[in-house]
Amino acid sequence: MNQSSKMKCCHLLILLFLAGALTAQAQTGIRSGGTIITYKPGKTRIGENEKGGLLINVSPRDLQKFKASGFVQYSDLGAAGDGKSDDIDPIVATHAVANEQGLAVKANEGATYYIGGKAHTAIIKTTTDFGTARFIIDDTEVQNRNAAIFEVASGLAASPLKGITSLKKNQKKINASFPATSLITVTDTQIKQYIRMGLNQDKGAAQTDIFIVDKNGNIDMNAPIIWDFNTITAITALPIDEEPLRISGGDFTTIANAAESKYTYYDRNIAIKRSNVVVDGIVHRITGEGDHGAPYGGFLNISNCAFVTIKNCVLTGHKTYRTIGSAGAPVSMGTYDISANRALNISFINCRQTNDINDNRYWGIMGSNYCKNILYDGCVFSRFDAHKGVANATIRNSTLGYMGINAIGSGTFLVENSTINGGSLINLRSDYGSTWQGRFIIRNCIFRPQAGKPVHSVLINGSNSGQHDFGYTCYMPEQIIIENLKIEDKNHPADYNGVAVFADFNPKMKDDTYKEQFPYVVTKEVVLQNVTTTSGHALRVSNNPFEFRNVKISNR
Repeated sequence: MNQSSKMKCCHLLILLFLAGALTAQAQTGIRSGGTIITYKPGKTRIGENEKGGLLINVSPRDLQKFKASGFVQYSDLGAAGDGKSDDIDPIVATHAVANEQGLAVKANEGATYYIGGKAHTAIIKTTTDFGTARFIIDDTEVQNRNAAIFEVASGLAASPLKGITSLKKNQKKINASFPATSLITVTDTQIKQYIRMGLNQDKGAAQTDIFIVDKNGNIDMNAPIIWDFNTITAITALPIDEEPLRISGGDFTTIANAAESKYTYYDRNIAIKRSNVVVDGIVHRITGEGDHGAPYGGFLNISNCAFVTIKNCVLTGHKTYRTIGSAGAPVSMGTYDISANRALNISFINCRQTNDINDNRYWGIMGSNYCKNILYDGCVFSRFDAHKGVANATIRNSTLGYMGINAIGSGTFLVENSTINGGSLINLRSDYGSTWQGRFIIRNCIFRPQAGKPVHSVLINGSNSGQHDFGYTCYMPEQIIIENLKIEDKNHPADYNGVAVFADFNPKMKDDTYKEQFPYVVTKEVVLQNVTTTSGHALRVSNNPFEFRNVKISNR
């Protein structure tokens, strides 16, 4: 071969190399979480690079088949579904391909997918039907306890909102326009709120709020701004997905961790971080709980989103373990199967739990922070709980167990057509100041103190000495309306003298000489209509009548 021929051959090889490189680049899909997708001739297969990211190739023939059917199944990417082989990589790969191609995902009917301890998360962006499949999540040895098994994610991204330097409580509009209805999250790190007291005391959290605006900046007043922001250190806008995303079916079992009992929460769960989502018919069970273990942050963990509906689901309360709290004393650890944080318009409809809602070996099933408009409708759960505030909540047609209703917050708390088995009808959490700025409405309910145990009980429980700075002014509900309440207190202690409307919120406040450093604003009015007791004892105001001397109590 002469020199000219060698040069031509060399140029040809270079062109072929470049063409191959360009083709490979064109075939490469979304690079998300280290996952790379190609569509090349050959077998559909998945591999792993040196950093643990997935390398997925889908054959053109299989891609054509997926598009024709409109969905991908886990077996299409190599899931065994035999309950023994670790199927997390095929599951992740299936969703990655489905997301890129806009296809639904269907689990194989009757399959059992074992999910081991790898720190791989399947991102759900399309309709997913888990069907009759079972999923075994083994938490006995995990690489990263914070890595979700599934993350329901949006294809839209949050961006900083410029030009907004302050906000006012109940403000109706912000001076900005948006491409779509958006979720606004705002923070002022210079102000600390929710400065917790008690066995889990802390130094508080930065003031924050979350609300919805339309394209013209009009604020949805069903979930209003609840704080004044004279300074804003961060504010973002996240467009809300217009099309609903549906996730259905599936029977999940978590083999519980046996880690040291301390506040190292496990989040091996379904993390919902997209707005406009419906979860229908999921079942979650727990096995393998021993005499110790780390707590869980919620199998269904809903955060930074709006308009999420959980319906027809069966969940499980976790066993309660104890540790040493921040105050240096033993404390029971909160552990959850449902968690909601910075979420708006969250509904739980026709849901229940597998274990006895009155069995105090298991912690209350739900916890929330910074939420607005939470609904229970037709639910049988061990409790409702709002830690760092909820703005507006409704419980209807439901039965709550031994932990009852625990909340602080603002707006209207409506409880109707429900049975409450807690130690009180509503407990205002004392670790956050027993504060509720708004009103309570209790209508057509049954109150069964401690599920019928012989106890002294109250309707509204809480405590506030007026000596702790929680970072905000603390209020009792301004108005409490109770209509058609049946109190089943026939089984009571020998020294029982009836149910009190209010607990003794401050035993030291016996006369005018007591001075509150941080005054607690007491209820103005209680309206009672058709409140009956099976014991025959009449309602009392409180064991501390002085504190409630100015409360107007009327019977209709």
